[in-house]
Amino acid sequence: MPSNKSVSDAPIVQFTNCRILRGHQLQREDLWVREGKILNPEKLFFDEKGSADIQLDCKDSIIAPGFIDVQINGGFGVDFSLATDDFKSGIDLVSQKILSHGVTSFCPTLVTSPPSVYHQVLPQFSIRNGGAHGAGILGAHLEGPFISKEKKGAHPEHCLRTFEAGAFQDLLATYGSLDCVRIVTLAPEMKRSSEVIQELTKRGICVSLGHSVANLSQAEEAVQHGATFITHLFNAMLPFHHRDPGIVGLLTSDKIPAGRTVFYGMISDGIHTNPAALRIAHRAHPKGLVLVTDAIAGMGLAPGRHTLGQQVVEIDGLNTYIAGTKTLSGSVATMDTCVRHFQEATGCSVETALEAASLHPAQLLGIEHKKGTLNYDSDADFLMLNDGLYVQATYIAGEEVWRQDALGM
Repeated sequence: MPSNKSVSDAPIVQFTNCRILRGHQLQREDLWVREGKILNPEKLFFDEKGSADIQLDCKDSIIAPGFIDVQINGGFGVDFSLATDDFKSGIDLVSQKILSHGVTSFCPTLVTSPPSVYHQVLPQFSIRNGGAHGAGILGAHLEGPFISKEKKGAHPEHCLRTFEAGAFQDLLATYGSLDCVRIVTLAPEMKRSSEVIQELTKRGICVSLGHSVANLSQAEEAVQHGATFITHLFNAMLPFHHRDPGIVGLLTSDKIPAGRTVFYGMISDGIHTNPAALRIAHRAHPKGLVLVTDAIAGMGLAPGRHTLGQQVVEIDGLNTYIAGTKTLSGSVATMDTCVRHFQEATGCSVETALEAASLHPAQLLGIEHKKGTLNYDSDADFLMLNDGLYVQATYIAGEEVWRQDALGM
């Protein structure tokens, strides 16, 4: 057998009998992996004269990039917005459990909280690669407290804040540190929000618009200052109105800077957004749609009472409400469920449904050169799925980290 040791001693794994999502379509070809990266087989054959050390028959599975969840508040009894001494073990548990739902990277999300919570919790965050221990952590998503009282949703009103004279210093004082922060959701109609958006963007932090009563021109101004995301479109914002479509109008705005894409999160659980609204958004701006779970601590648990930060929530089936009200408070849907519901509700292709949970969030975070695709040299974070888009196995850096047992296939 020709030697491939000249480049690396690491074993080369060839995944055969599969359909790979590459170049926006499922292609019947093999996937080659070495040292956690996806290989170009032509270079391997012709430059290295190499071949596979291990061949794995995928039994006609779909191979797609791992899912990336940029808005997840917790799950399996863990609430990321609760300051606890064993916060690290909670985040480890969630990162392990979401592997079975195809999530290979995520942004743990904190809802509006008192400064003391941010000061205690954020230093315990660390950005890390995924592996057998669980999904990779891309950085925190801080949703609030600089949001609108009128559209607070499940966020506690007594913790909401506005920007005072030293707007960015206010934000720093509230959070304590931005070291591991990847996304900040704020309401763009707030005074002095423009300077905050510019400062966050300068630091490579993605600014998302949400929990807001902004009109379209305020939303467009925020995008011109650097905002690139909309937090759970339709939820906690002014409803679409034909004379002023508000934040929703960004999907078809002609005031977006050239070369910029505005992405938007959708909670595709069949509850937060009517399937018709999901279809409208997708048809208006398909390349910007990012599936998010907005999952809370009750995801994966039995119905009953659970927490979301400072609030008590009640789970009834797939509905989650602030206790004693009919205010929706996050979701208990898993990412693979959201992908399947999205495809069913919109009638989109399998490729489109999978990219909304992988390529688009990677593009939003500017990491599409290594995550969210199966291009050569990108990270070998991928899923095996059946034709019904049920996850059969999850791989991170080319290593199997979860597999559906034989009984569940």
